[in-house]
Amino acid sequence: MADLPRQLAVLIVSIAVSGCVTTAGDQAAPIVQPGAPGKASRVISSDDAARSWPGVSAADVRFMQGMIGHHAQAVEMSELLKLRTRRAEMRRLGERIEVSQADEMKMMREWLESHGAQAPDEHAHHAPGAPLMPGMLTPQEMTRLTAASGEEFDRLFLEYMIKHHEGALAMVKDLFATAGAAQDADIYAFAADVNADQRMEIARMSAMLKELQK
Repeated sequence: MADLPRQLAVLIVSIAVSGCVTTAGDQAAPIVQPGAPGKASRVISSDDAARSWPGVSAADVRFMQGMIGHHAQAVEMSELLKLRTRRAEMRRLGERIEVSQADEMKMMREWLESHGAQAPDEHAHHAPGAPLMPGMLTPQEMTRLTAASGEEFDRLFLEYMIKHHEGALAMVKDLFATAGAAQDADIYAFAADVNADQRMEIARMSAMLKELQK
C-alpha cells in the first residue's frame, strides 16, 4: 500500500498527457553504452540495459538521450530570436526557453553519465539520417525559419515552437505509457516537470500567436 500514492501520481500524469496523438515509440533513439577505456561504445538491447541499470528502464535511458537533442534544437531556435525579431516579448520568451532547457540538458547528461549510459552530443540531430524526436523541425523547416525575419519570423517561430513542445509532451506520454518506466524518482520528477512547463508555454505562445494574427 505504501506505493499507492506514487502509482496514483503516475496515473494522473499519464492521463494529463493523453491528449497528445503522437508518440515517440517509432523514433526511439538507440541505447548506447560507453565502452571501457580504449574500447568502442556499443548499442545494447532493452534486456541488457535493464540488467546494466537496476531500477532504471531502457525507456528511461532512451527518453533522456532523445530529450537532449530535442532540447538542443529548441535552444538553437531561440538563439535566432536575438537577431530576427523586433518584439521584446519574443526575446523574453526565447531567453526563458534557452536558460531552462540548457539547465535541463546539463541535468540529463549528468543523469545518463551517472547511470553508465552515453550522453549524446547535443548536435547529433544534425548528422545525415539522424532520427528526429517528435515535434522537432526538419532541416527544411529550420532553413525556412532561419531565412525569415520580422513578423514572418515571429509567426513561424511560434508555430514551430508550439509543434516542438507538443512533441515533448508526446515523448512524456510515451514514457509513462511504457511498463516499468519512470519508476526512478529523478526521471519521474523531470518528466512531470516537462509536461507541466511545456503545457504552460504552449498556452502562452498560442496567446501570443493569436495576438500576432490580429
